[in-house]
Formats: sequence, structure tokens, C-alpha cells
Amino acid sequence: AVDKIRLIPQDFFAELCEQIIQHLNHKVPGVNTAELCQRIQTSGVDINVGDLAKIANTLSFLFSTAAKNNLSTEELVTTLSSGVSTLPKHAVQVIRHVWNEQGKAIAVSEDAGNMATVGQFVDMKWKLGVAMSSDTCRSLKYPYVTVTLIVADPSGQITDKSFEMTIPQFKNFFRQFKEMASVLETV
Repeated sequence: AVDKIRLIPQDFFAELCEQIIQHLNHKVPGVNTAELCQRIQTSGVDINVGDLAKIANTLSFLFSTAAKNNLSTEELVTTLSSGVSTLPKHAVQVIRHVWNEQGKAIAVSEDAGNMATVGQFVDMKWKLGVAMSSDTCRSLKYPYVTVTLIVADPSGQITDKSFEMTIPQFKNFFRQFKEMASVLETV
């Protein structure tokens, strides 16, 4: 991860660190590494989404561990500098600045270790389509609904989960949402 961090320009690295801190403070549901990776690649840096996700997970672990241990900025920087594979100077400077400005705000819950590791719903998109024909069938005229759920996994990575439903399946899906809404109104 250290070799890949060297490739990331300081402004993008700072943005990644700030998004992670915001995620740890429950201000945003996750870090959209795919979108950030696209922007980094557009700037001319050769990095893939998987590598950026690993860096984000490493930084998330770093910040959450520092918060759990109530480390000061200097203690964190000293710990980072004493590692076997040291971070580049620009990365340490960014981590120092972000931790100094926003790190103390990370809420360390006593229940954090007991929380279920489930994702968080961010958004949902849907579209109605009709399959007109296929290789084996000339006239399908088969309606379907494609649903894309945007979720943030426990580490904060935002991903899309897509699936298709027939109209009867969609009606059942819709009925279940109505049931959930009615139960939530009683709470």
C-alpha cells in the first residue's frame, strides 16, 4: 500500500483522508473509491480501484485505532515514522494535518466492537425495461425491473448491487416496502 500511496497526489490523498474521517464520524455513509479513483486516473496517475480501496481500508484502520488509543497528533506521527516501510513525507503531512484538525472528533463507541458488520443503504435506482428478442426467441416482449442498490460496506467502500425482477416479483417487493413503511409509522 505504501508504494501506491507514493503515486497519489497530495490533494487527492487529503481528500481521501478527510472522507475517511467523515465516515468514521458517521457524517457520510462511506468513501466512494470508484469515483475518486476515476478522478485520480484522469489526473494521469496509474492506480486501480482495488489498490485505492486497500489504501482506504488501511487509513480507516489507522484512524480508528488512533482514536481508540486516544493518540495525540505527535504520537500518531511518531508511530507512523517508526514503521518498517515508512510513508512518503507528503502522506505523513496530510495525516498530521487531518488528524490534528478532525481526528479528535472521531466518536469511539463502547459498542463499536459489538456492532453487526452490515452495510449501510445509500441510494436506490430503478428502471423498467422490456426484452424484445433473444438468440433463441424472436418475440419475447418480456417486461422487467432493474434495481440498483448503492450501499456502503462496513469499511465504508461504496458499491452498487444490481438485480432484475419480473413484474410479479417487483409487486411483491413493493408490497414488502409498504409493510415496512406502515410498521415504521407506528414507531
